[in-house]
Amino acid sequence: MSQPLGPVEYLVVYFEGNQFRGEIVPALNELVDSGLIRVIDLAVLSKDRNGDITIFESSELAPDVAVPLDSLECELSGMLAEDDLLMVADELEPNTTAAAMLVENIWAARFAQAVRSADGEVLLNTRIPHDVVEEVREALLAGAA
Repeated sequence: MSQPLGPVEYLVVYFEGNQFRGEIVPALNELVDSGLIRVIDLAVLSKDRNGDITIFESSELAPDVAVPLDSLECELSGMLAEDDLLMVADELEPNTTAAAMLVENIWAARFAQAVRSADGEVLLNTRIPHDVVEEVREALLAGAA
């Protein structure tokens, strides 16, 4: 029997101005190398000034981006369907780029398996935006002062 799968997230990160140069890749590699996550699939998509959409293979990216991305060794490359990626790209503003990823949270695999074994299920899983958390945190700190 294979290892239990941890929770899998679908994450799309947006970059204005078609300036994606791979700055996120070292941080992503650090998470992979530490065993916290596994990148299941990853795609880079872009919408130019005219609204034309391109989905890039890693070989089509600049070497300083492609080489680090290749090191992620996506285990199930191809799980992100082209139709799904095109829906994401349709929502992009002109002259923007996005990285779409399926990421397994290895750190939560044991807990997820325990929930499944107890016949439990996730009812809600919501990521709270960073700026919202920071705003509430600052208000709480100001109120305590």
